[in-house]
Amino acid sequence: MGGIWGLATATSLENMPAPARGLFSGFVQQGYPAGYILAATINIVWVNHSGDWRILFYFGAGLSAAAAAFRLALPESPLFLQLKAQKQATRSTVGPVKAFIAEFKWLAKNCTGRLIYAILIVVALSFMAHASQDVYPLILQKSKGLSAYQSSVATIVGSCGAVIGSIIAGYVSQYLGRRLTVAVYAALAGLLIPAWMLPTTFSGLAAGVFFLQAMVQGVGGILPAMLQEMAPAHHRASFPGIAHQTGVMITACSAQIITTIGDHHQIPNPQYVPGGKEPETIPDYPKVSAVFLAIVVVYTLLVVIFGRYDSSPDLGASGEDTSSVPSSSEDEARSSDDKVIAENDGSAPAGDLEQQKAATARPYDPRGY
Repeated sequence: MGGIWGLATATSLENMPAPARGLFSGFVQQGYPAGYILAATINIVWVNHSGDWRILFYFGAGLSAAAAAFRLALPESPLFLQLKAQKQATRSTVGPVKAFIAEFKWLAKNCTGRLIYAILIVVALSFMAHASQDVYPLILQKSKGLSAYQSSVATIVGSCGAVIGSIIAGYVSQYLGRRLTVAVYAALAGLLIPAWMLPTTFSGLAAGVFFLQAMVQGVGGILPAMLQEMAPAHHRASFPGIAHQTGVMITACSAQIITTIGDHHQIPNPQYVPGGKEPETIPDYPKVSAVFLAIVVVYTLLVVIFGRYDSSPDLGASGEDTSSVPSSSEDEARSSDDKVIAENDGSAPAGDLEQQKAATARPYDPRGY
């Protein structure tokens, strides 16, 4: 599963027209809440009635096999084929293992800071998702007194908000910019925390989780486009994949953090009846989740506002990103330079090569817009 995300986002977005990339980034990411909706629906319709939890795994296995078959039926990405041809032209005498090692060394040497910043962004967005989702069904049943059915329905409602918010945020980011849209949606998520956690009725809780997840997953809807635009041209799959999976790994402890702290802060159990089965006190998961999410929102704002977002909206194989193909020898480097000069019909001497490259490089925009 860790190898799929980077490849899927690269395949989905690298050939999209730049004006449509934000919108389709939202469509790519909304597959996450859409899958959640399918799983929750199957749980309500079949699992709760049959008692056979294996149905969910059968469905997941079948869906994965269908997705693999569908992808095999599609042709390779035109941009991938272009990059592949470019690699073969510049590395005719270098084996694939040496080429991979050379590219990895180049990535580690030239993009370490960019990769760390990408991981910090993923950590922020993943923590927001975990903080608002991991223990929420438990909160609905234990602290709010909802039934298992009502909890599942509320979860589906929240996921519907996530799907809508992800697509809208991706579209909006095409005009406001990636970082500004992330900041706006993160701030709105912070403002919606009381509406998400304080209601005591099903309708109030469902409305709160709908709008909160629209903001949280709205932030997530911008993530695929951000990582694709931050990645060097020849690392469109590996760079986002490494950043995403590393960030997700770091945030995997979210549920443990919330439950551990909540277990040390008890509140009266609203369902407690003297002589009944329910305990007199329960962990204060609602307050811990709300505070944790608020902290993550502040962290997200700090990262996107003050971090250096170095991106390249042009995902093509030309331009400054072609430097991401490291030469394997001085001879290949010289032949590559000679090729550039030849393409210019000799209009520029060899000594001006670096000036040509500098003139065509995209200037860094500290705002990231």
